Amino acid sequence: MASRHHPELRAAARHLGRRRFLTVTAAAAALAFSADLPARGASGSRELDAARIGSDPFTLGVASGDPLPDSVLLWTRLAPAPFQPDGGLPQQSVVVQWELASDKSFGTPVRSGTAVAYPEYHHTLHVDVDGLDSDRVYYYRFKAGTWISETGRTRTAPATTAAAASLSYAAVSCQAYFDGYYTAHRHLSQDDVDVVLHLGDYLYEYAVTSAGGHRAYTDRKLPDLFNREAMTLEDYRLRYALYKSDPDLRAVHAAHPFVVTWDDHEVENNYAGAVSENDDPPEDFLLRRAAAYRAYWENQPLRAAQLPNGPDARLYRRLQWGTLAQFDVLDTRQYRADQVYADTTHSGGPLQDDPARTITGAAQESWLIDGWRASQALWNVMPQQVCFSQRKLDLTAAPKMSMDAWDGYRASRRRILDGAKAAGVENLVVMTGDLHAAYAFDIKDDFDDPASRTLGTEFTATSVASGRDGAEKPSTWDTYLKANPHLKFYDGRRGYVRVTLDRQKARADFRTVSAVTTPGAPVSTAASFVTEAGDPGLKPV
Repeated sequence: MASRHHPELRAAARHLGRRRFLTVTAAAAALAFSADLPARGASGSRELDAARIGSDPFTLGVASGDPLPDSVLLWTRLAPAPFQPDGGLPQQSVVVQWELASDKSFGTPVRSGTAVAYPEYHHTLHVDVDGLDSDRVYYYRFKAGTWISETGRTRTAPATTAAAASLSYAAVSCQAYFDGYYTAHRHLSQDDVDVVLHLGDYLYEYAVTSAGGHRAYTDRKLPDLFNREAMTLEDYRLRYALYKSDPDLRAVHAAHPFVVTWDDHEVENNYAGAVSENDDPPEDFLLRRAAAYRAYWENQPLRAAQLPNGPDARLYRRLQWGTLAQFDVLDTRQYRADQVYADTTHSGGPLQDDPARTITGAAQESWLIDGWRASQALWNVMPQQVCFSQRKLDLTAAPKMSMDAWDGYRASRRRILDGAKAAGVENLVVMTGDLHAAYAFDIKDDFDDPASRTLGTEFTATSVASGRDGAEKPSTWDTYLKANPHLKFYDGRRGYVRVTLDRQKARADFRTVSAVTTPGAPVSTAASFVTEAGDPGLKPV
C-alpha cells in the first residue's frame, strides 16, 4: 500500500532508514533531528522588538492548567496572523510580559515577570508561576509591545494535607470543529467549576472545508490549507490555530484552568502505540506522531515535564486536591498494544484476555497502582480516554464490543481493578471521553454478574461537537440499557458532565445542548446522579 504521508515525512524516514526504528525509544533521538524539532533549551534566534508587532498577537487567547498548591501553568501564543504557517511573525524571539493578580482589575498584583516566546516553539509561552498561596483564585494576562491579552481566571489547589470540603470539576471531550459549534464550551465558561478535564480529541486530523464543514459558514471562507488531513508539524500547528480561534473555546480556557490528556485524533484515528490506523511503515508514522505530540504540547497549558522528546512524551501525571481527591491522569494511546480483531467492534475472543496485552503499558500501570497504595485522598479520580466499563453493543450470546476500548484489553482492566481492591480504594471515579454520548456506569467486579460487588463509578462526558447534534435516545438506547445492567444512563446529545465532590458524596450533572450545527442553543441538565462515599453505586437525584 502506498504511504498516505506527506513527502517531507517519507524523505526524512528514508534518510534515517528502517533499522533505526526498531523501538520507539530508539526513534526518539533520531527524530529530534529528522523532524526538525529543536532540542530543549534556549533559542539562538535574534530578538524581535515587540513594539514592532503591528496587530493583535493574542488572537488565540490564553489558558492555564495543572493547578498545584503553590503554582499554576499559564499559556498563550503570539500569532497576529494565526492562519499563516508562521503566525504572522518572523523567525525571531519575542519578550512577553505577564502579570498575576488577585483581582480582575489587577489592582492587587501578586506576581509579574517576562518570558520569551521562541519561534522554535511557534511563539507559544508556558509560564510556570510558583510561590503562590494555596486554594486561591487568581487573574492573569500577557503584554507584548502595546498589545494586552484578554484576562484569564485560574486558581491553585488546596495544600496537599488540607481537608478540602468540596471540589467541582467538569469533563469535556471530542470537539470536531467541522461537526458543529462549541456551544457547550460557552455554557461551561459561565459555569462555576474549579477545573476542567479535557479527556481527548481536542482536535481532529481530518480536513476542514472552507465552510467549516457542518458549521456551514456564510460569513467567512476558511483557507484551503485546512482542507487536507494533518500530517506534518506545520499541519498540526495550523489545525490548533483553527480550533483555538473559536471564541467559545477561548472563553472556556480563559474562565477555568484545564487538565488535559489526549486520545487518538490528536495524531490519527485509532492509532495504538507505534502502530498507525492503516499500518503505515513505522518510520513514517513515528515521524507523524512526533510532529503531532510536539504541536499538542505547544498548544496546551502543560509544564516542561510533558515536553516531547521525538515521538515520546510523559503525559500521565498525578494532581491532588488536598485530602479530598487525587487525580491520576492516564494516557491509554502511547503505550497500548495494537487492537485485536481488526480495530472494529467485534464479538471478541481469547486475545481480549491475553495478559501480555496492555492498554497502559507496564510502567504506567505500576505507577497508577502504586499511587493508589500511597493515596491519602477520599476520592480517587482517574481521568482517561476510552470506555472503561464493559459495554455490550447487542443482545446476542456473543455480543460485539469495542476493541479500541478497555473491552479489548480485559486483562489490563482486570489488573487495574484488582490493584484498586488491593490498595483499598473505596471511592473510585473514572472519567471518560471518546464515545460521543453521556454514560453513567457502576463499575462491577464481574460485569457479567449484576449482583457482584460495585467497585466504583464511571462518568462519560459526551462530545462537545463530534457527531453533530445527536439525539436524547439514539437508536441503540434500548439495546444498550438491556445488554448492560450496570449502565444507569445514556444520552446521545452534545454537552459536558459536571461533578461535585464533597466528604459525603459525588454528584454528577449531565449538561446537554439541543443542537450544535446552529449556534446559541440553550443548555439543560439531562440527569443527575450521586454515589456516596464508602458505598459505591449510582443513585438518581
